[in-house]
Amino acid sequence: MKNLPLLLSAGALAAMVAACGSSFPPPNDRLANAEAASRSARELGADRNPQAALHLKFAREQIDHAKVLMADGDNKRADRVLQRANADAELSVMLAKEVEAKAEADKAQERLTKVKAGR
Repeated sequence: MKNLPLLLSAGALAAMVAACGSSFPPPNDRLANAEAASRSARELGADRNPQAALHLKFAREQIDHAKVLMADGDNKRADRVLQRANADAELSVMLAKEVEAKAEADKAQERLTKVKAGR
């Protein structure tokens, strides 16, 4: 009986901590954004560029990890992991676009060289 107030206080504290952790909503929008960016990177050929492929791999791993965290109810941590996943996926997109833009620039330079040679 002497420890009853202490036990009630500890129980109340545990309930408050659990409530605080679960009050963060599931980051479904951030998950969708990270998955969309990852899909875009794949469609742009990120797998053909080592740097882009590496960041795409990081993004996929982080997305998978965030899903586990969300299933465990750790939405706040999942949100932070998805922020990193989105950044890696977006970087992968930019690296894939860079390769594509460089290839187009090389083709244009080649055409220009042929035109100049034909004068």
